[in-house]
Amino acid sequence: AEFADPVTEPFWRACAEHRLVIQRCGNCGHHQFYPRPHCLSCESDRVEWVESEGHGTVYSVTTVRVPVTEELKPPYLLALVDLDEGVRLLTNIAGETAAIGDRLALDWRARDGLPPLPVFKAAVG
Repeated sequence: AEFADPVTEPFWRACAEHRLVIQRCGNCGHHQFYPRPHCLSCESDRVEWVESEGHGTVYSVTTVRVPVTEELKPPYLLALVDLDEGVRLLTNIAGETAAIGDRLALDWRARDGLPPLPVFKAAVG
């Protein structure tokens, strides 16, 4: 698949392989998400892609009850998740309940003709 944005293309290619990648600065080690052409911490252009372990904590969560897209039938959970690598990601949580502070693990939601989306589910153990 061709992607319109060269900055985000590596992210979507990794998603197609069920891998969640984030950027890390090769100069100062800072992790960041969403993808950018430079480091937000030191402004270096030596950003590289690294695979996330796929574990995080709910920072904020809300239940969406209004239809927004055909892909998601309400109600569903929309959350800000703090990945263990230190970045915050807006995503969906698979399941009916989640609370601030809950531990989560990476999961994937398939989409027709597009790379799957990273979503999260309750972590086991």
